[in-house]
Amino acid sequence: MKTWIQKTTVLVLTLGWFYVVPVWGEPLKTQNVIIFVSDGERYSETWGEPNKQYIPHMAKDLSPLGVVYTHFRNQGPTYTNAGHSAISTGFYQDIENSAGSQLPDHPGLFQRFLKASGISKDLVWVITSKDKLEILVDGGGSAWKGKYRASSNCGIGGKGLKSGYREDSQTFPEIKRILKQYHPRLVLINLRGPDSMGHANNWKGYLAAIRDNDEKEWQLWQFLQSDPFYKDKTAYFITNDHGRHLDGVANGFIDHGDNCEGCRHIFLFAAGPDFKKNTVVDRQREQIDIAATSASLLGFSIPGSKGKLMSELFVVAPSKKVEKKKVLAGAGKP
Repeated sequence: MKTWIQKTTVLVLTLGWFYVVPVWGEPLKTQNVIIFVSDGERYSETWGEPNKQYIPHMAKDLSPLGVVYTHFRNQGPTYTNAGHSAISTGFYQDIENSAGSQLPDHPGLFQRFLKASGISKDLVWVITSKDKLEILVDGGGSAWKGKYRASSNCGIGGKGLKSGYREDSQTFPEIKRILKQYHPRLVLINLRGPDSMGHANNWKGYLAAIRDNDEKEWQLWQFLQSDPFYKDKTAYFITNDHGRHLDGVANGFIDHGDNCEGCRHIFLFAAGPDFKKNTVVDRQREQIDIAATSASLLGFSIPGSKGKLMSELFVVAPSKKVEKKKVLAGAGKP
């Protein structure tokens, strides 16, 4: 059952918790959250390209159905594991990136949702082309490690860490199969094509991969609208983990990982039953705000995160009030 009031903890002190409480004027319609990460797309080739020629479905079909952010950013380390970790945990972290040998310091949305809801792990999934992103199902130190692990299908054969990267053309059928078979309520998806083509110094391949992901994003939206479980009940986020170097910075589109505008400035689109339609937002937002907003939609909080609820998304924005609840030192921890 959806609650009318959902609490998001923004500050923890030794003597108490301070809550910012979004108060919804009516029950939320959203029951599911799907986050689609198109890996390594530079904003200048997506919404920042004047003719939107590489994202025709986003420009013509999807954007009228939701909200486009023109100033969305990765404000942490600009590489794959760090970007995905920020989106899924609500915290920025300088995390190992080559092999998936380091877990996030904080539990992700998946662990928090499983704990808060008590639902089966079959209803929470991480589905990625890159095997190393299996790290997203675990984390949070000793209080969380190994607990409330989501289901995963990452890398070659869906076998996870050390299985290797698989082609997006193999990942996408798995996404559709899992959504049809299990009807998960919270899903993170990664398709690697643009990033892999960039690192291969294949400009034409990079642009083709952006267009291919645009097609898959549209196909997934159509699937969600055709399935009664998801239709009119699902928030759908499309974003990037990082961009790429600007032309003239280092080796240009081939790589990423610094503070240049090309690496930091990325894209966000959001559609759902509680969100506005045909809206462009110029307000700056960042990756950790996806985590905060997703948590609020699903009825749990992320203590200590600096991520903010993107209230401008909503047709009816929540009002806010601050509550303080005194607890014993150490209480309220996971």
